[in-house]
Amino acid sequence: MNIMDFNVKKLAADAGTFLSRAVQFTEEKLGQAEKTELDAHLENLLGKAECTKLWTEKIMKQTEVLLQPNPNARIEEFVYEKLDRKAPSRMNNPELLGQYMIDAGNEFGPGTAYGNALIKCGETQKRIGTADRELIQTSAINFLTPLRNFIEGDYKTITKERKLLQNKRLDLDAAKTRLKKAKVAEARAAQLNTSQPEENNIMVNVSYVLNLLHVKWLKIWAEEVTKSEQEVRITQSEFDRQAEITRLLLEGISSTHAHHLRCLNDFVEAQMTYYAQCYQYMLDLQKQLGSFPSTFLSNNNQSSSTPVQSVSAPSVLASASASLPSVSNSIVTSGTSELKSSSGSRKARVLYDYDAANSSELSLLADEVITVYSIPGMDSDWLMGERGNQKGKVPITYLELLN
Repeated sequence: MNIMDFNVKKLAADAGTFLSRAVQFTEEKLGQAEKTELDAHLENLLGKAECTKLWTEKIMKQTEVLLQPNPNARIEEFVYEKLDRKAPSRMNNPELLGQYMIDAGNEFGPGTAYGNALIKCGETQKRIGTADRELIQTSAINFLTPLRNFIEGDYKTITKERKLLQNKRLDLDAAKTRLKKAKVAEARAAQLNTSQPEENNIMVNVSYVLNLLHVKWLKIWAEEVTKSEQEVRITQSEFDRQAEITRLLLEGISSTHAHHLRCLNDFVEAQMTYYAQCYQYMLDLQKQLGSFPSTFLSNNNQSSSTPVQSVSAPSVLASASASLPSVSNSIVTSGTSELKSSSGSRKARVLYDYDAANSSELSLLADEVITVYSIPGMDSDWLMGERGNQKGKVPITYLELLN
């Protein structure tokens, strides 16, 4: 029973405090009560903390979008994180693309130029997917987690203490208001006590009695002066102590900025490592594709004058020549010299598909037979080819001259 009485009294006291704060807050908004202002340094720290929280949230959310563009995947990861369970492992986009390329290459045949190229591209895409996973994991640990810890930890503590400071300030201002009213009541009571009835009649006596009762009521307020002054001292002390606690927490924002700077450096290093790996993977892939005996450097919509970085056409042709069987090389070399020395034409079988780089060249299909001949002054690596009414330059390394 005593515990219940204590709980009821505490509930009533808390309700009274809440009502007092609500009245004080409302009167402040209406301009009917004075408000204790925080010092300029504390206000500056509060603004800095609010700004830090706002931009940290924006940077954190946009980094998550950068690392995982799929919103459904982000929601799934968030749910599993809240459930404290590990999200199921799935292929990311580069890995999925790489797997499709490998499957397509195997379907077309690893022995064909296109199939082999698809397999090599798929393997590179898978390596990029692995590097992407490492970037996400490193960034989550070294960058996103510290930012999230600030939002969900340090800033929540700051918000809690800031709210407590606001309550202490309302309590202080409410106590000041009550003290002000008590002093006004005391002054009015002293003034009424000095007045005496001037005429001895019933109306004067009644008026005096009413004034006396009013004085007694006002004296009740006057008796509150001492109590109110003590309450102001207590609330002022609590407010000052809470302001100091809040100030110490807010001054830690500078340390938070220094910590986030180190995390930002880690994030930049992770990105630098990721892009360097991707660049190296693609450079290696480009070199591998350059050894294929088909032109990966041009298409029907690209002019022959367009430069291609890192890999030149002569290098492709040279590597293509080196990759052909020795028998074919001997046939091409001997047959070409004979063809160039004579003014006649020869039949030639096309070894690989070839896409013309411009209108002066002739596109070829593997295994077709065309007529070739030499023109004085033509580059030694090229012959003129004819297929029906079509003719144009064709690379020698793509041909097998027939007897």
